Amino acid sequence: MSTFPVTRLRRLRRTSGLRGLVRETRLGLDDFVMPLFIGPEALAYPDLPGLARHSVESVVAEADALSNLGVRAVILFGIPEEKDEEGSGAYDEEGIVQRALRALQGHGLVLFTDVCLCEYTSHGHCGIVRDGEVDNDETLELIARTAVSHVEAGADVVCPSDMMDGRIGAVRDELRDTPIVAYSAKYASAFYGPFREAADSAPSFGDRRGYQMDPANVREALRECEQDVAEGADILMVKPALPYLDVIRAARERFDHPLAAYNVSGEYAMIKAAAAKGFMDERDAALESLTAIKRAGADLIFSYWTKELASWL
Repeated sequence: MSTFPVTRLRRLRRTSGLRGLVRETRLGLDDFVMPLFIGPEALAYPDLPGLARHSVESVVAEADALSNLGVRAVILFGIPEEKDEEGSGAYDEEGIVQRALRALQGHGLVLFTDVCLCEYTSHGHCGIVRDGEVDNDETLELIARTAVSHVEAGADVVCPSDMMDGRIGAVRDELRDTPIVAYSAKYASAFYGPFREAADSAPSFGDRRGYQMDPANVREALRECEQDVAEGADILMVKPALPYLDVIRAARERFDHPLAAYNVSGEYAMIKAAAAKGFMDERDAALESLTAIKRAGADLIFSYWTKELASWL
């Protein structure tokens, strides 16, 4: 039975002050991690400034700017000068990420690193290729080796993103005290396009559907999370975020671990492109999207809007 006119839900929407007092979901810079791309030289993307590449030298200035704005954390992706079949630049002590990590010590940021081989392999896949297939078990040793090299160079948190079975356990066997963010539910998504251009990591043959998740599945995502928890993950990740809000919610309801979501490059690029055409307001659309990700259950959000959020929130 209706309780109108006694109940009027619009009462608490009348002013911005009232709306703020009863707001259920709030964004803060402490919730966000800014992705940074490090390459041999700085390279701008005028249409997607959040995806610009930095050199080791310029990333220090960017880190200082982010820290001064109140950003707490960054995740580093490396683009090496040379690539090979086994992605040796990923675990080289003088690799691009390792040098950036050493340069960023003492600059006030929590340093996450992407742990994968795709940016470093000549074929663009996330592991060792044998007879046209990615060899899961042979790849694990190199993933763990990469993670160890990052921690030795100064990483605070490592984030294995390759989607090989057993990768969290392999890293945990080598790193007892380092937090691990598991890209537990990383889908084979069409929304990674701008990232692959920025990171120069598109596969040269085939695709990644043999190891990244089928977009149709959610129960499988929870099994992936369960396996990563059992192997020693500290934080679980769903990637991408916006097309998989139901997966974020399902993971939030099942697990007590901190939950991260990656607001990926394609999600970012769509709003940027629409805003450039005058179809929507970028700030409003970005904040609405990020609020939806937080509302679905994410504790941490990896987003290219992190720097702009410092002035928006």
